[in-house]
This record gives sequence, structure tokens and C-alpha cells, in this order.
Amino acid sequence: MSTEASIEIGGVSVSFPLYHGSARSLKKTVAMAATGRLGADVHRRTVVRALSDVGFTLHSGDRLGLIGSNGAGKTTLLRTLAGIYEPVVGHVRVQGSLTALLDTSLGMNVDMNGRENILLRGLFNRLPRSALPQLERDVAEFAELGDFLDLPVRMYSAGMVVRLGFALATALRPQILLMDEWFLAGDANFLKKAKHRLEEMVRGAEILVLSTHSMDIIRTWCTRVIWLDQGHIRADGPTDEVLARYLAEAGAG
Repeated sequence: MSTEASIEIGGVSVSFPLYHGSARSLKKTVAMAATGRLGADVHRRTVVRALSDVGFTLHSGDRLGLIGSNGAGKTTLLRTLAGIYEPVVGHVRVQGSLTALLDTSLGMNVDMNGRENILLRGLFNRLPRSALPQLERDVAEFAELGDFLDLPVRMYSAGMVVRLGFALATALRPQILLMDEWFLAGDANFLKKAKHRLEEMVRGAEILVLSTHSMDIIRTWCTRVIWLDQGHIRADGPTDEVLARYLAEAGAG
């Protein structure tokens, strides 16, 4: 019997070193300094504070939407929850199986072919070998790549990478589902298939954490919303309440 899913994140701050390579990055530095997001690490390097003192708890049944302007910290938070980024301060505790839909090629080896990537994904998720043929059939049927499954992924078009990546990421049913906006990519026919498969995953997941600029998606799928602003939590509460505040400020701006 599986353990009930939960996420606990406390006092989390994430920073990245800032490297100058162009006039554009210098402009970015000035903008970051104006908002107070620049600091220094133990090596005295200039760093951008992507997240500052973020904390919340999620339990089975929670559906959390992340909103905020570009650069607010939404994707950084998702990647921190997925274990891709490590906090410089604070803790992240995740209990339960987790799938992160953050990037089309996340976890894929582009020098291997499609079938080999399916096998790797199954082994990484600790599937028994007896379950791997069914996983391969499911991904192959959904991605509709035909003979391309036997070619290296680096030879795929961008659209084919999206289809394989989406099929791989959604072939397993996790307790915790993290999603960024890339799942909206693809042609019209693929989007129709993708939406149905995503809805099945969302319904089956115990916990959902979703980052999107679509207020309609937030209203449809989320029961709670966190508004991120320059790496800080600006508001955290019921969907309608937080969206009303966010949209009111956006309209005033």
C-alpha cells in the first residue's frame, strides 16, 4: 500500500550566480539590483535571489496553481520541488512518487533512440522488467513516431521531441504531478490528445502543482493559488480570492 503523498517546503531560498556576457545581461543586473534581488554568496560572487523564504505544505487532494509575471520564480519553484535545484537555505520534503512535466527533453538522452529512452525511463522509475513492454507500447502508440523510435533522438524535429517527451512523462501515473506550461506545445491534433491525457493524470494525481499564465486553466484545475512576485510569496489562498487580487493589480498597472 502506497504512502499518502505530501510536500513540505520551509524557508526555502534559491540563488544563482550571475555571469556578465553582454549589454543585455548588464541591463538585467541593473534591473535586479533595483528590485533587491541581487546578493553575494560565500565565494563573493554576485547572485540572483530566485526564491526568498518560500514555505507551504501540501497534502493529498491539494491542487496548487502558481501565478506571477515572467521571472517571478514559478519555474524555479517547480524545479526545486522536483529536486533539480537545491535550496541554499531551507528544506524541501516530498513524500510519494513524483512526475515533473517541466521540459520536453527532461531526462532524455538525445544520443539514444526512442525505444532506449523508454527503457531508461522505466528503469529509472523502478518498474519491473515485466512492465517495460507495456510501457513501450503505450509510449509508441501515443507519440505516433513509427520507425523514428529506432533512430537517435537528436535526429528528431522539435515537434517529435515534444511528442516523445510528453508520452514518456505521462505514461506513468504519479502521486504528485508538477507541470509547467510547455505541455501546451504541439500541433492541433496532438494538443487534443495531450489535453485528454493530461486531464486523466490530473484526476489521478493526489497532489498537483501547476504553473501557467492561463487563468482559465487555474480556475478549472486548482483549488489553491500562490502568487509569486520577485521570488517572494505575495499571496497564498483560495483560487478565486488570490486571482481577484492578482487580476485587480494587473488591471491597475
